[in-house]
Amino acid sequence: MAALAAPMALTPAEPDVEAPIRAFAIATVFWGIAGFLAGVVIAAQLAFPLLNLDLEWTTFGRLRPLHTSAVIFAFGGNALIGTSLYIVQRTCRARLFGGEEMGWFLFWGYQFFIVTAAVGYLFGVTQGKEYAEPEWYVDLWLTVVWVAYLVGFGGTLLKRREPHIYVANWFLLAFIITVAMLHIVNNLALPVGGGIGKSYGVASGVQDAMIQWWYGHNAVGFFLTAGFLGMMYYFIPKQADRPVYSYRLSIVHFWSLIFLYIWAGPHHLHYTALPDWAQTLGMVFSIMLWMPSWGGMINGLMTLSGAWDKLRTDPALRFSVTAVGFYAMATFEGPVMSIRAVNSLSHYTDWTIGHVHSGALGWNGFIIFGALYWLIPVLWNKQLYSERLVSWHFWVATLGIVLYITAMWVSGIMQGLMWRSYDELGFLQYAFVETVAAMHPYYVIRMLGGLLYLSGALIMAYNIYRTITAEEEAAPAALPAAVPMAAE
Repeated sequence: MAALAAPMALTPAEPDVEAPIRAFAIATVFWGIAGFLAGVVIAAQLAFPLLNLDLEWTTFGRLRPLHTSAVIFAFGGNALIGTSLYIVQRTCRARLFGGEEMGWFLFWGYQFFIVTAAVGYLFGVTQGKEYAEPEWYVDLWLTVVWVAYLVGFGGTLLKRREPHIYVANWFLLAFIITVAMLHIVNNLALPVGGGIGKSYGVASGVQDAMIQWWYGHNAVGFFLTAGFLGMMYYFIPKQADRPVYSYRLSIVHFWSLIFLYIWAGPHHLHYTALPDWAQTLGMVFSIMLWMPSWGGMINGLMTLSGAWDKLRTDPALRFSVTAVGFYAMATFEGPVMSIRAVNSLSHYTDWTIGHVHSGALGWNGFIIFGALYWLIPVLWNKQLYSERLVSWHFWVATLGIVLYITAMWVSGIMQGLMWRSYDELGFLQYAFVETVAAMHPYYVIRMLGGLLYLSGALIMAYNIYRTITAEEEAAPAALPAAVPMAAE
């Protein structure tokens, strides 16, 4: 049902805070390229180990957490904060709580967190956990910035002039609150030796592993899923110029997703010291997640009902719709991989890497690209420099994703099968080094896929640069009184 209207009809009752949002948009592009470049470098290091130079801060072990954090928290985080500040003002018809001062504090505070965390990764100053979390003082600063973010976003909701809270804000608020909880609990640490540069986690052993994957999977569930679904529920209706397909389905999608996701983390710990009941709990809730995830996918795609022809003429919308397709694929593959029998083959292999990147590159990356291509002309009040370059970006990046994930699927399944192969005497049939040698061609293909994805991002950066720096167009002649003006 096409219930409540999409946010396209809402106009702000007072001028929006936009300057910090423009800065977030530029930072998103910058950190995206930095994160993709780091990914290409470490992919090359895996394909050609000689590229691990004698400099310790350029080795795979230092650059891998730099890459993941740059893509997730720098590229994705800047996109989420910037778009959420835009969305909440437009859908609430209220100026950002705290005004431009709040917006600039969030921008510069978040950039300071990114830089200090990156320096810590390169110099090996981390807590040494699965995600190589930064040390305690970086975590503490991020907590301050994140609380300010919650105050700014929540305060804007409270002072809204629109009585209804649009569903995108539901997802964004859940993302902000839950990530705050995850961050605080997972990063509890005791500083030692003066406190600078070293701390120890409060939990240990299997309890620490459980907390780590409660955090890790819900970082996926709320940072990389709920937040980006908020982006989807705003920008796809705007790009398609259509209301959300079913507002009722979006509410069911929200409540079922946030209830189920929080329990799914233990499926990362099959065949470990974690009690079997906890492993089974994670598996069952992961399988149940398939339903609300595909409910959201259906809602996003069916919003284009009556506007499918726009996919031929609007490459930015093509990004957003393809992103929803990758979301559907990743949220089907994830529950399948959580099943204990499947996990016994997939875990610790490149299949997991392919799964993660189908979601990260396809879902998160493409929904950001689609949002930026719509948002930047609006923020700068200029026409996008080249629609053809958007199309080039789309096809180059899509080819990169296909090469990447198919290489990792084949490599990962082969890896798992080789590890569990026995000869007629009951001995392992392959030495570990033989599995590494067999994966080499797929690692080269993965590197090429990443290089294509990076190339697409560089095309986007050039397009956006030319858009922003274009000369102001002459003001159009006044329209006749009988012609209605656009809402935004």
